[in-house]
Parts: sequence; structure tokens; C-alpha cells
Amino acid sequence: MKQKIKFSSKLRYWFDKTMAAGTGALIGWLGIISLAIILAFGAIIAITGIAQEGGENLNFAEAAWETLMRTLDAGTMGGDTGWVFRGVMLLVTLAGIFVVSTLIGVLSSGIESKLDELRKGRSEVLEKDHTIIFNWSPSIFDVISELVIANESRRRPRIVVMSDKDKVEMEEEIAAKVPDLKNTKVICRHGDPTDLYDLAIVNPNASRSIVILSPEAADPDSSVVKTILALTQNPSRRDEKYRIAAEIRDPANAELAEIVGGGEAQLVLADDLISRIVVHSSRQPGLSAVYTELLDFDGSEIYTAEEPKLEGKSIAEAAMSYETSTVIGIVSPEGQVDLNPDKAHRIEKGERLILVAEDDDAITYKPFTGSIDRSLIRKAGEPRIAPERTLLLGWNRRAPMIASELSRFVAPGSVLTIVADTPDLAAKASHIRLNGDNLALDVREGDSSSRAELRALDPLSYDHVLVLGYNEDLDPQPADTRTLVTLLHLRQIAESAGRHSSVVSEMIDIRNRELAEVSKADDFVVSNKLVSLMLAQAAENEYITRIFGCLLDEDGSELYLKPATDYVEAGVEVDFYTVTISAMLQGQTAIGYRRRNGGGTWSVSINPSKSAKITFADGEQVVVLSPN
Repeated sequence: MKQKIKFSSKLRYWFDKTMAAGTGALIGWLGIISLAIILAFGAIIAITGIAQEGGENLNFAEAAWETLMRTLDAGTMGGDTGWVFRGVMLLVTLAGIFVVSTLIGVLSSGIESKLDELRKGRSEVLEKDHTIIFNWSPSIFDVISELVIANESRRRPRIVVMSDKDKVEMEEEIAAKVPDLKNTKVICRHGDPTDLYDLAIVNPNASRSIVILSPEAADPDSSVVKTILALTQNPSRRDEKYRIAAEIRDPANAELAEIVGGGEAQLVLADDLISRIVVHSSRQPGLSAVYTELLDFDGSEIYTAEEPKLEGKSIAEAAMSYETSTVIGIVSPEGQVDLNPDKAHRIEKGERLILVAEDDDAITYKPFTGSIDRSLIRKAGEPRIAPERTLLLGWNRRAPMIASELSRFVAPGSVLTIVADTPDLAAKASHIRLNGDNLALDVREGDSSSRAELRALDPLSYDHVLVLGYNEDLDPQPADTRTLVTLLHLRQIAESAGRHSSVVSEMIDIRNRELAEVSKADDFVVSNKLVSLMLAQAAENEYITRIFGCLLDEDGSELYLKPATDYVEAGVEVDFYTVTISAMLQGQTAIGYRRRNGGGTWSVSINPSKSAKITFADGEQVVVLSPN
């Protein structure tokens, strides 16, 4: 039989539900109780005519007011006279003490709960035109630092960070490692970037751009792909396309990420990017500084812009139409990138120029009206193509990619010797896939940080030496420390022989680069830093990954450091217009130069003013885009 529920049980159930509704419900109940006390005792005083000794009878309004005062403040009854009146007001005061103390407790608990909720970072973000960063990794600090520089010219810029890390911890780490946020405010939220409900917290529909970092997880690419999917396929997403920059570690996952992104995501293939830059820098020491200069927002970077005044004019004319910017290519209306295009190509309507400039508002059309002293122009001889011997010390997941990339550029008969004390090195090296037959592999197990073993290898007999960190077996700091030890041994070997060895090293943490510079290696590729810079650039420039893909591909034109004497007379003052013309006559694009400083160091200048005078010395170099 169906049991009949008593009315008292229903009433108690209803009361329990209202009490469990939260702070607001509790305050409501206290308000009702207070009102009942005030009205009840006000009515009693008004009806019975109870009054203070020698005082007049109170009407209901006055009695209710007196009751209210004693409910809120127990000290009010201190001046009461007449025992009957005092007795009634004592009851009112005791009830008031109960109500007020309970109210204070409820408010305190409610405020504490709200603060806990805010500390958890679960409140909705109502910003507009903000940049969102999903996930947490060591790269996040460099990404934020670069976005802060890019935001200096914007009004009220905001960066919103969401990860599964505690909100307070995120804020403290960012404050410690990015102390100068300039005019940018960073807002942190705790959540799962792959969850549709959590995504709504950071308001992606109103965002300017979105950066998805590779998280510190067992399968980071899966998380990144799921986040892209959650953004692009969200039923409540905006109609306008997102600008997404996503970090992918394994190139095998790039195709899936592109399908999921549907043309809205620029993919930064972290390992592929670093591997290519390591290879290019190993063959041309100093080149990583050029890539860093192009990627960071401090100095000159790459932009795209339409210039109607140049429609119908040649690329050569366009190159001479900017004094403080450098034209390096064009983007077709379909989005296809062409770097170092034929100088006779006529610019069509809808084509965008690719320029190197200090800022997008620094791109100023200013046709050259001077004259060029062609007697100062020189022409390079035919490049000598010879086999190369490269020594690779150390091992990480990028080593096979570096070997594969190197095989695309070297001449026939080249050799890559790999030496590392990684377990199962031979088995891991067997998975290397080379491009063509130009490069042969020589794999040896050995301690790459041992001075005795390094001497036995005779590193000075190699054309290039590459040092990789053991960052898969060691944490970043110990891995960089071991790299530093190897570099110091190589330096001592070179100094004792009175010779120079071309050494390029991969560093993980940029803070260790200054320490490593005492080894006097020719170049350092800071992997985390470069990935961070690329992600920050991709958040601001929708063509940047395609542009750098072309820069790092053996098909087409790449960056080279070539002797300045291949272009102009050494020891004679020239302007960069002259260098620009000389490079164009050789089918190249000049974008800067590399010169010696005092103390044996080098500095790179990208996008110099073309009217500024320069005097090149022997051994100094011009940075060019060239097919070879």
C-alpha cells in the first residue's frame, strides 16, 4: 500500500530544501524571522500599552522601530526604564542576538565560499578581443612575454589562461616569471580545455586569438586535437572563423589536426620546427639568431599588407619602395606563399606583400629616388659543393628528424656520425629515414660528455658538430648541464689544438644560454623559446606558419648567411639600397647582415634602414633569401 506522507514531514522536507539552497536562502529565512520578531513584539507593546516609566504609550510604528533597534543592537536596552518594559525588550534583545550572530556566521561562511570559488577560477570571463592560452607548459611564460610586447600598441589588452592547474599557482608563477606585463592583464581560470562547459568560461566567441600549448601529459597531441575539435565543432560557436595557433609534437598527428581545424588552426610542429632550425644553424652558425629576430616581437618581425600603389609594378620596384621595411615575398589571393619571388613578377590585385618591419604601422610606402653606385656592387662566384662530415653528440626524440632533414641538403658522400649513451641507441637509430643517398650514418654508443671519448672522436676533423640534450631521460636543467659540460670539453679540445670547431648546441631552457656562452660555441638553438615565439606569432599573423614552412623547406628559397663581399666592396661605405640591388641581381633578397662586435662576438641586424651607411669587413655576412 502507498504510505501516506504526513503534512509535518512535507513541511520539514520543504524547509530542509530551502535551507540547503545556499547563503541567499539562509539570509532570507533570517530576514523572515527578524521581521516576525519585530512585528510580534511591536504589536504586543502597542496593544498592551507597555511603556517606559514616565513615558508615553507607543503606537505600532514606534513600537516596531524600538523593537528593531534592540534586535540589531543589544546595547540599546541599556537606557530602558520600568521592569515590564525591560523584560519585554530583554526578550527582543535575546532574539536579536540569535538572529544577528547567525546572520554574521552565514555571511562569513557565504563570503568564504565565494572566495573559495573565485580562487578555483571557475567564474565566467566577460572580456572581448582577448587572447586565450589553453594548457600549461614551460613555454607559456615566453608566449605571454611575446604577447605582452605585441599588445603594447593595443588598448586594454587581456590574456586569459585556462589549464587544469590551480588558479592561484598559475597567477603566482606568471607574476614571478613575467614580472613586467606592461599594459596587459593576465586572467587565469581552472578548467579542462577539452570540455565544452569549461570552454564557455573563457568566452572564446569574443576572443581575438587562441593559443593551444602542448600539455605536460603522456599523449599531449590528443589533448590538443580534442581542444581544437571542441572549439571548431561547438554548437554554440560563433560564425566568424577563429584564429587558432596549436602546438603539435608528432608530425604524424598534423594531418588529423588540420582536418579537425578546418582551416581555422595554424599548426606549429614543435619538433619539426626545432629540427629544421638546428640543421640550418649547424650548416650556417649564427642563423638561429636570425630566426629568433624574425620570430620575436622585440625588433622586426614578419607582416603581410596590401599596397594598392604597387599594383601592376614589379617585385623589384616594390623592394625599392620601402626604406624601413623589407619585401621578402607575396601571398596570393588564395593564401599561397611565395618567398623571394621572381623580381620581374607584376603585383596583381588581391596579392599581399610579405614584409619584415618593426611594426605593422611602420610599413610606409616610400619609393627610392636616389642613385646607386654600381661600381661598388660585386657578384659571388659559383658555390663549392662538397661532401660534409657532421658529428651529432647526444640524443633525444628530435635526433631522427635532424638526420632526415640534414640528408635533404648535403652533397653526395656526406657522413653523419651519431654518438650517445642512450639505451638501445642502435635500435632507435634504425628508425631514421633519410632522404636520398647523399648522407651515410655512422652510429656509435659512447659517453658524449666524456673528455676522453670526445678526444678519441677527433671533433676537429668534422665540418660541423651538433650537441643535443638528453631531455627525454633527464629533466631540463640536468639535460642542459650535461650539454654545457660537453660544450666546455669541445672548447678545451679546440683551444689546446689552436684551432676552431664549428659547434651548434640545442638548449632547452633559455636561462642556461648565458651560462653556455662561456663555451664559445658558434650558435645556440633554444628549443622551448623558438616554439613559444612561433606560437605567439601565429596568434597575431594568420600566414606565419606557411611563411616559415617555406623558409625552412629545401624547395624554394631559404635563409642564408653569405659573405658580404659577394655583394659589395669590403672596407667601403655603402647603403643597404646598394646591397638590396646587388642581391636582386643574383636572384636573392637581402634582409639584413651579421657583423662582428668587440670581444669576438657577433650581432645580427634584420631589416636595417636602407639609407643607413655601412662598412663591411672581410668575414662579415649578409642575410639573404636565396634558392641555394
